[in-house]
Amino acid sequence: MILTCGEALIDMLPRESSQGELVFAPNPGGAVFNTAIGLGRLGVRTQFLCGMSSDFLGDILRDALHASNVDHSPSPSLNAPCSVAFVKLVDGQASYAFYDENSAMQSLNTAPDINANTLFFGGISLVGDGCGDTYEALMLREAPHRVTMIDPNIRPSFIKNVAAHRMRINQMMAAADIIKLSDEDLHWMEGNGDMADLSKGLIAKGAKLVCITEGAKGVTGYSAEHTVFVESEQAVVVDTVGAGDTFNSGLLAGLDRAGALTKERIANLNEEDICAALHLGVRTAAVTVSRSGANPPTAAELGL
Repeated sequence: MILTCGEALIDMLPRESSQGELVFAPNPGGAVFNTAIGLGRLGVRTQFLCGMSSDFLGDILRDALHASNVDHSPSPSLNAPCSVAFVKLVDGQASYAFYDENSAMQSLNTAPDINANTLFFGGISLVGDGCGDTYEALMLREAPHRVTMIDPNIRPSFIKNVAAHRMRINQMMAAADIIKLSDEDLHWMEGNGDMADLSKGLIAKGAKLVCITEGAKGVTGYSAEHTVFVESEQAVVVDTVGAGDTFNSGLLAGLDRAGALTKERIANLNEEDICAALHLGVRTAAVTVSRSGANPPTAAELGL
C-alpha cells in the first residue's frame, strides 16, 4: 500500500468554446493527486491524504479518486473552499495562477494512523504553514520505519519564504529513501554544479535512489552503486500537465512490482530494478503528455 500525501485541487484548463471564446474547464488535479490517480490506474493499492472541501468541487476530486481505485478515506472532508489553479499553456508548457487561501487543503492539521508500507510527498502542499507542517511532521515520524519518497516539484512563484521552504525540503530529502527532482529543481535546491555530483551528494546524505528528469531527454537514476540513464519515449506532445507526476506513479509502480518498497530492498537496489522502474516511469509520462490534461494511462493501456 502506498499513501500519497499532498495537494488535490481543481485545475481550470483553457479550452475554446463552440463560439470560439476562451473558456476554462474544471478538471481534478494537483501534483500528488495526479500521482495517486496514476498509481491507482496502474493497479497499485493506493491511499490519498489531503484535506478536501465538502463542496461540489471536493466531490469532483473524491469521485475521480474513486474512479481510479484510490482509497480517499484518510482524507477529511472540511467546510473550507477547494484550492483552484488556472492553467496557461504556451507551446504545451504550463504555468499556473493559484487560489489557495484558507483552503481545505491548507486546513489539514492532523494525520491518521498509517497502514501503508510506502509514503509519497511533494508539490505545493509543502509550501508554507498549515498542511506543510502536517506533512513534514508525518514524513519525519514515519521515515525510520517505512519507505518514503519526495518530489518537491518546485514552483518558485508560489513560494513566499524561500529560506523556510529550502529548510523544509532539505530536512525531508535528508529523511527520504527516494528523491525525484527535475534538473531545474536540482539546481534550485543544490545550486550550480555537475548534475551527477549534486545527485551523488544527495545519496551521501542518506537517499537510496535519486531520479533526475530532463524533460524530453530522459531520466537518470543514481544509487550508491549504480547510475542508470533511460531515454524518454517518443510522443506527440499535446501538453506537459502532469508529466512529472505520472512519471512518479510509474516509478513507484515499477519498484512495487519488483518488491523493492521495503526498507531493506530500497537500500540494496540492483541495476535491473532501477532500469525497469525508470522505464515504466517514462512510458507512463509519455502517454500522459500525448493527451490533454493530466490523464495517466491504465495498466491495460501499457500492456501490463
